[in-house]
Amino acid sequence: MTNILPSQAGLEINGLVYQYTTVKDPESGMIVYVQNEYADGSGYIFRNVDDWSGLPGNTVRKKFAFPNLNAELWGPGSIEVEGEGSVEDASVVYSYRYDTCFDPQSDPSCPGYEEQVEVPEIPIYDPLQDQLVQEDMERKARIQEQEEEEERQRRREQWAISNALEDLLGDGDNPGLVDPVAEAMALALTSRTLPTDYYYGLDGREYFDTVVLEGGDIPDNPSARRSNLAQQLLHQQMVDSQYESSQQETK
Repeated sequence: MTNILPSQAGLEINGLVYQYTTVKDPESGMIVYVQNEYADGSGYIFRNVDDWSGLPGNTVRKKFAFPNLNAELWGPGSIEVEGEGSVEDASVVYSYRYDTCFDPQSDPSCPGYEEQVEVPEIPIYDPLQDQLVQEDMERKARIQEQEEEEERQRRREQWAISNALEDLLGDGDNPGLVDPVAEAMALALTSRTLPTDYYYGLDGREYFDTVVLEGGDIPDNPSARRSNLAQQLLHQQMVDSQYESSQQETK
């Protein structure tokens, strides 16, 4: 039917008229079928039978009405002859109409019409395209790049200092590694040992003061005084030695 009916959506078939002329012997048997199949091939949406058996040839014209059947339901149409005889000057005319409410939105008066809601157009804002945002991003990028460069410079300086220190410490013949004053002071400090009873622990209890000083003065310890004088003398000797060494280097 696609080559017979318009291809417009919403088309409905509401009538059919066919006409043809039979050529036959009056005594012979003849049956004519005028028909249309369903578009899906499930049978016939229209079929009419004309029995011409025992009748002379003649012209027939018939009209049929349909309850506005959707054109998409109609498949191929045909006229078939069963028996002796033939059909001439056959024609089939379809009556159709267009359903104006096939699309309910085509007319506000159609059933199922829905009022259109106008959606306002909202402009899409891309913050990355904003000039101020771009300038702020560029400023932050420059700050970050500067901080990264400062961090790299700090690491390079630390690496250089570390390598120089390793080279200095690795040279055992370098006289700058030995400080006579520091060496003498270290020997003086390590030569003194604490009494063994210093390492003993005290019982875990509270001790109350019971010493009463007469006159309010504690006399100096002669041994401690001699020790202090010896340390002071040693220190003075080391300072004098360092001063004489520096004077000789200056000369």
